Amino acid sequence: MDKVRLAATKILYDISANGAWANVSLAQTLRREKFDDIDRKFCTELVYGAVKAGASLDWKISRYLSRPLERVNEKILAVLRVGMYQIFFLDRVPNSAAVNESVELSKKFCGLGASKFINGVMRAAVRDPDKSKFPTGDDLQSLALRTVHPTWLVELFATEFGLDATKRLLDFDNTNPPLCLRVNRLRTTREKILLALKKFGVQAEASTLAPEGIICREHGALDKFQPLRDGLCQVQDESSMTAARLLDPKPGDFIIDCCAAPGGKATHLAELMENRGRIVAADIYPTKLEHIAQNSERLGIKIIEPLLSDARTLGDKFPAQADKVLVDAPCSGLGVLRRKADLRWRKSLNEVRALPTLQAEILAGAAKSLKVGGTLVYSTCTILRGENAAVVENFLAASKNFTLVEMKTLLPHETGTDGFFAAKLIRTA
Repeated sequence: MDKVRLAATKILYDISANGAWANVSLAQTLRREKFDDIDRKFCTELVYGAVKAGASLDWKISRYLSRPLERVNEKILAVLRVGMYQIFFLDRVPNSAAVNESVELSKKFCGLGASKFINGVMRAAVRDPDKSKFPTGDDLQSLALRTVHPTWLVELFATEFGLDATKRLLDFDNTNPPLCLRVNRLRTTREKILLALKKFGVQAEASTLAPEGIICREHGALDKFQPLRDGLCQVQDESSMTAARLLDPKPGDFIIDCCAAPGGKATHLAELMENRGRIVAADIYPTKLEHIAQNSERLGIKIIEPLLSDARTLGDKFPAQADKVLVDAPCSGLGVLRRKADLRWRKSLNEVRALPTLQAEILAGAAKSLKVGGTLVYSTCTILRGENAAVVENFLAASKNFTLVEMKTLLPHETGTDGFFAAKLIRTA
């Protein structure tokens, strides 16, 4: 029995039956199992691939069932999702291996009776793959199936960006993202980390978007990269590094990072400040604040003060005191779908539509903590105007003592990075 496929199947079951996040459940499994690098990569591909395929994979499976998908046992579904993903989405895996290994592991995971059912379904798929071919039409539902996105999201993107741009965006969402590192300027240089990566066997290049950024194209064992463990660098996408640069922190500044978890932007600010000044890193989750503190210690940062606080109340706690304020607002995350396999299937249209109200409240509350003449940056990792420019424009219409300096949007299919938005404001009175 293949232990890698069994591990992937258990993770898929954990996600569907218990609501686990794919990245968390996978990380726990890889820490527990003694897989080599090849097996770790295969397990990761099976989990993220099957999760990302989501409803499109289930649609294919349903074509070979005699009962509704909802009536199939969750354990059986987990086996089928991993197995059928190999048949329909992984060309390098022989169909015979996908079927035989799925049947064998199902005997232990589901029972003998279930294994016979799984064998029948998967062999039917191998015999007649055309039965589950995705429709080829240009309608948005067919496009959603082919590009493994929920239909409501494809409709939303098409309204926002037009059909041609939406097709490019959907394709980009299904690419494998590189891992990006931010060099810790307090301890080393980008050139030294690039050299260390080369010696470590990782193909890497300097980011053209972020002066501290490095893009790692192949990064299977990067968790064992000693400079990363020692705090000489930090994992952070190059697009999100633009927020700290736009805020333009200086040594000695007092900065409030309003929604600071997991701390990537706060630690970046501290490095740009040369570890001199004060940063209040606020968040509403105690465990995330602990992570910020631990990360700061690893990076050798002394000026970050984690604070348990709702961002909407920071103006009352620090009225007109901060030199600079960063509002990295909670958002739909639709700019980072390639990086979070299950995010597209966990979101809903109602949830996305409700976010601008919260974002506006956070921006208005945080702005009160800024000094006259101070700088505020509002940022998100989504690409929807309603969560980005519209929030800023509505704030400016209601707050005459702020002025817009610049506003930028990074669209993934245009920049090749994660999607990102940032607006820079100045308090004038």
